[in-house]
Amino acid sequence: MAAKKLTKADIVDSVYQKTGMNRKEVRTIIDLFLDEVKDTLVKGMCLELRGFGTFEVRIRKGRQKARNPKTGKFVSVNSHGIAAFRPGRELKQDVWNAGEAGVSGPGPDPGPESDADGGAEL
Repeated sequence: MAAKKLTKADIVDSVYQKTGMNRKEVRTIIDLFLDEVKDTLVKGMCLELRGFGTFEVRIRKGRQKARNPKTGKFVSVNSHGIAAFRPGRELKQDVWNAGEAGVSGPGPDPGPESDADGGAEL
């Protein structure tokens, strides 16, 4: 099932409506934030946003025999970095609860003592 898409323009509009700031200033702040995230990852550093998650760079090993899916030919691939995101505990819980309530919105907060999956660790 394909989820609806939220664009940067939608985020700008939402922040504009909630804060009353100038749209141009909101766009500039969001662009600066995204540039900071990108610069941090390019430097090979981790970015932790408490309650949300962690952005990090993971290194993929190179291979001598990788196949180009378009042509079917074998190619050599060097080691390279990829951007990865690990959601934080609060985000995981909120998304888990959204699945129970449907995609319409977040469900009630179960609190810190409650565990959404009945206490089983995976």
